Amino acid sequence: MQIQTADLGPGDFPPGKYKKVYLLFLLVIVFFLGMQFGRADLSVSEGRLKIFVERNRDQGPQEVNWQLLWDAIAAINEKYVDRPADLQKILYGAVSGAVASLDDPYSLFLPPQEAKDFQEELRGNFEGIGAEIAIKHQQLVVVAPLDDSPALKAGLRAGDYIQKIDGQESRDLTLEQAVNKIRGPSGTEVTLTIFHKGETDSLDLKITRTRIEIKSLSLEIREVRGKKIGYLKLRRFGEETKGELDKAVSDLLLLNVSSVVLDLRNNPGGFLDSAVDVASLWIPAEEVVVIQKFGDGSEEVYRSAGRNRLTSLPTIVLVNGGSASASEIVAGALKDYGRAKLVGEKTFGKGSVQELLDLRDQAELKLTIAKWLTPKGHDLNKEGLEPDVKIELTDEDFEADRDPQLEKALELLAPGLLP
Repeated sequence: MQIQTADLGPGDFPPGKYKKVYLLFLLVIVFFLGMQFGRADLSVSEGRLKIFVERNRDQGPQEVNWQLLWDAIAAINEKYVDRPADLQKILYGAVSGAVASLDDPYSLFLPPQEAKDFQEELRGNFEGIGAEIAIKHQQLVVVAPLDDSPALKAGLRAGDYIQKIDGQESRDLTLEQAVNKIRGPSGTEVTLTIFHKGETDSLDLKITRTRIEIKSLSLEIREVRGKKIGYLKLRRFGEETKGELDKAVSDLLLLNVSSVVLDLRNNPGGFLDSAVDVASLWIPAEEVVVIQKFGDGSEEVYRSAGRNRLTSLPTIVLVNGGSASASEIVAGALKDYGRAKLVGEKTFGKGSVQELLDLRDQAELKLTIAKWLTPKGHDLNKEGLEPDVKIELTDEDFEADRDPQLEKALELLAPGLLP
């Protein structure tokens, strides 16, 4: 968000999200290297190393000379002062470096334990502070604190820049390293040095980690001028979102609401198929919800399932700088078709697709494979979405527990103000 995420949250994945990797340039060679060295109890003789290098030097793509990699590993094993080096760490470092060279903050290599933690978070459970982070403009930034999380209660907000983590400068850390430093066992503390958006003085926030359980959805009914307005707060696009939202929509229709507010503020995203399911409540069958454009120029179009349960209800979508990825898909599609007005602040601008690839030894690779365009071709990754009605939520509003964005949405949905 995921994207990436402060506690390494959901991120964004296409429907077929668990696929095997058959070939990935250097990675294949490096993984084979790890298997060979790992079975030698981290101690490889010069002779065995030369045999291995000779056996594999010609197996990589020929655009570059892969012998450089083997030479470096050979030098470490032969001359490093504290040898034998931990070759498992060298392996993971080599793969992490290969992914980092893409200069894409959303592509990450996840060693086995981190891959396991990530899978837990996809199920909506993890230990940490409850916030999504990303690298934007070469700075570590908060995408969104989760509702009722320690991060939100401590004062962390969408758009905050994180300068330090427990005193260490964040600019010296990769996104993966920052995530690892921020998350931790329940009951422990982490101190973040942050800058609120638009301010110049830093602030230290001490946050106590806890067990985070993410609920996708909450529902309220607001009465305005004698009319019932449904207020749906969607926090993430998870595997359970469709079922929860279907039940909530049934409740709304039974209560005969006149209109709907869909709150996507501080929603960092999630699964693509979940976003399509949500948009399908408003968009007619077979209409385009989002276009997925790949590096080779090919496109895949995702269309509405035509659930159409809310098509007739005037709708406002609340957005802010913490609305990212899947949130932007839904907001962008509803805006393009004139099905909703956007109220709030400009969205984050995270319109790329990550695929979670299973690697050997229970490691995983989260790799950016495509970008998203709205039905009218708006590039979400570059530009984000501008609201139709811009309303800022100030520090004073936050401290006084005021919500002018929601108030504006309810005002617009009052009888006679929207078609």
